[in-house]
Amino acid sequence: MANIPAHIVDEIMQTARIEEVIGEFVNLKRAGSNYKGLSPFTDERTPSFSVSPAKQIFKCFSSGKGGSVVTFLMEKEHFSYPEALKWLANKYGIVLPEEKPATAEELAAISEKESLFIINDYAKKYFADQMHDTEEGQNIGLSYFVERGFRPEIIKKFDLGYCPNKGDAFTQAAIGSGYKLEYLQTTGLVKSKDERNFDFFRGRVMFPIHSSSGRVLGFGGRTLISDKKVAKYFNSPESPIYHKSDILYGLYFAKGDIIKYDNCFLCEGYTDVISLHQSGLQNVVASSGTALTKEQIRLVRRFTQNITILYDGDSAGIKASFRGIDLILEEGMNVKVVLFPEGEDPDSYAKSHSSQELEEFVQSHSQDFVTFKTEILLKDSQNDPLKKAELIRDVVQSVSLIPDTITRNIYIQEVAQIFDISEQIIASEVTKKRAGNQGNTSLRPESKQSPQFQAPSESQATVALEKKPVDIYTFQEFSLIRVMVKYSVFAISTIHREENEEKEVETSVIELICHELAKDGLSFDYPLFHKIHEIFVEGLKEKTLFEPSFFLKNEDQELVKLISEIIDDKYELSPNWLAQHKIFTPGERDKIPQLIMDEIYHFKKSKIESRIKEIQIQLENLDPQDDEQFNVLLGEQVFLDRIKGTLARELNRIIH
Repeated sequence: MANIPAHIVDEIMQTARIEEVIGEFVNLKRAGSNYKGLSPFTDERTPSFSVSPAKQIFKCFSSGKGGSVVTFLMEKEHFSYPEALKWLANKYGIVLPEEKPATAEELAAISEKESLFIINDYAKKYFADQMHDTEEGQNIGLSYFVERGFRPEIIKKFDLGYCPNKGDAFTQAAIGSGYKLEYLQTTGLVKSKDERNFDFFRGRVMFPIHSSSGRVLGFGGRTLISDKKVAKYFNSPESPIYHKSDILYGLYFAKGDIIKYDNCFLCEGYTDVISLHQSGLQNVVASSGTALTKEQIRLVRRFTQNITILYDGDSAGIKASFRGIDLILEEGMNVKVVLFPEGEDPDSYAKSHSSQELEEFVQSHSQDFVTFKTEILLKDSQNDPLKKAELIRDVVQSVSLIPDTITRNIYIQEVAQIFDISEQIIASEVTKKRAGNQGNTSLRPESKQSPQFQAPSESQATVALEKKPVDIYTFQEFSLIRVMVKYSVFAISTIHREENEEKEVETSVIELICHELAKDGLSFDYPLFHKIHEIFVEGLKEKTLFEPSFFLKNEDQELVKLISEIIDDKYELSPNWLAQHKIFTPGERDKIPQLIMDEIYHFKKSKIESRIKEIQIQLENLDPQDDEQFNVLLGEQVFLDRIKGTLARELNRIIH
């Protein structure tokens, strides 16, 4: 992808609201001046993911990830830097310069995952064009969707399409456009047999499967042939970007309404989702015919704690799906169930009833899992006491999976009431079940404590240093770069000496530090710090002072992560402390001149100590006969020891 001009990058970064963008992926709730939510990068139950609208940064304390809105998209959706900017530009209606399609050479330079995304995007457009612009596509593919009752706008919204029934039409078109056969095979779009390549989805209507940000991960293809020997649906095979157990069909289109209504409807198939969307019930997703997985449940949990499962009226697999209910309970979520009338499924019911009738049915037939499970299993018990006892044990097993004590006790009361059994007996059985599952970590009591955020220390600085071990010299570099970034444009008074005359002048923090380093020929050894220092120096040559937000636009995401770590204050002092108690607590900003000189002297002292250590090693390994080199090194050490003593006295004066 062509480079995006700097002024457009500035416009994108200034326009994008990080809390709005991340809110499409995480259910954020306000916490003071920030927002909090469950991490989209790890499995957690206590929110440790923080977003700061004021600083336009995010921090995930469970994974250590952090940075700008661009960093988030790159981490979460595996976007490249330009792709993340393009996504933001599209979201906020910012026009980008026209770009030429990527050449085969450019594609070769892109990572494998990014190449697969590009190929899937090409395939999505190809299948849509084939359906709308060719006679075969209109007569077969488009007519199928129209017969299913899908309106043109809903067909377009879900990017539905058709793969021609011509053996290798797509394969030839894709290879002709410069896409590698190897990557076409990896996505599963193309299969090979006996040195012959053919389209995997030939003759099928196509359902693109989107990530939560809208990228195409894979496809579902439905055959239009009435032949029991032919599989009704084909799905893309597992690939570096498509993991069936981690995906919910329709989540990209549903996530906004899931957050809005604090509930997610879960059904089985693609057409169920599309029909319900068309009828106005848009907080709905599908497991695409696979058994529900923990990964899919955790995906929903980022947006809501509530799942409502929609079952077909004649589904023979309802009992088999009880495991899904148990998994939802195990994850600490609330689950309800809606059973459609016999012979109906969400798709057919939505088509034969008005939007209002659909909504009223779902609301009035929503029941908790205990009632639902009991009704289903009682049909088989036929008043048989032994079967009824087994049914109760089954329901008790589900209740025992609930991690929250209060919720669990409420269900214990409900089960006791339904079966007219002592509450104490049910509670005892639940306790036994939980004791029998001690090895299951998901059943352990959930900690209600909030994450403990601590200010960065020498040992914690590894987060900002790519998790490499940090020696005292590297930490001192980090300490100086931190104040350079955080207070770069702050004004500071200093003494300027010229021809035996001293006068007080005002300068910026960054000018003072860069001048002090240049005066002694010092720089940073750690590559990332060296890069930041060089950017500041180049800016000063152009008479430009860079604020911290400038660095958040940098393409180097390690740099962006470091900057976000620096500007992310770990503690916020409540304004009520001063207003109510009339107590003023001095902070770092109240002693900037002292802080800056302290850091400069510590930095210089650490460089001297590092050099003295090198000299001592050289002296130990020096040829005993090399008196000249011995005197040179010893002289340098004596000189450095003298400067070190001067710096120590200056530091003592500053501190006291």
